[in-house]
Amino acid sequence: MIHNAISGLRLPVYGDGQNIRDWLYVTDHCEAIQTVLHRGKVGHTYNIGGESEQTNLDVVKGICGVLAELRPGHDYESLIEFVVDRPGHDRRYAIDIRKIRQELGWRPTESFASGLRKTVRWYLDNPDWVREVTSGSYREWIDLNYKNESAQAMTHGR
Repeated sequence: MIHNAISGLRLPVYGDGQNIRDWLYVTDHCEAIQTVLHRGKVGHTYNIGGESEQTNLDVVKGICGVLAELRPGHDYESLIEFVVDRPGHDRRYAIDIRKIRQELGWRPTESFASGLRKTVRWYLDNPDWVREVTSGSYREWIDLNYKNESAQAMTHGR
């Protein structure tokens, strides 16, 4: 969505955009994994979440709002386009993080708004990386570095 908005492309939103997801900033996710690795009990399961449920439409509008502040002069929300929902699309994904919070003392440090702002800012500050990933050129690197290994593994039954 961020890339599409920056590029002036349509922002497709499934159905009515009211599907709900729990959002977690990447650094918080990494810190939660480290916490589980260092302090979690072997054989236990810990849910990691952001305690930040948002509708898909609110996420897209949030991206548009941050971009409008950081790159004024564009009507990003006009790019939103509602599209036919996927069959069987879950209405809500929720994560209960009580166990990791109570047993290991972990909780996210970023709010949805601060994490979203940092994420959008990262995209704006790293256009070369975004261009490389979205161009598909990485596939050439994968072919060059892994194609022969994959063919050899198949030939040798690995």
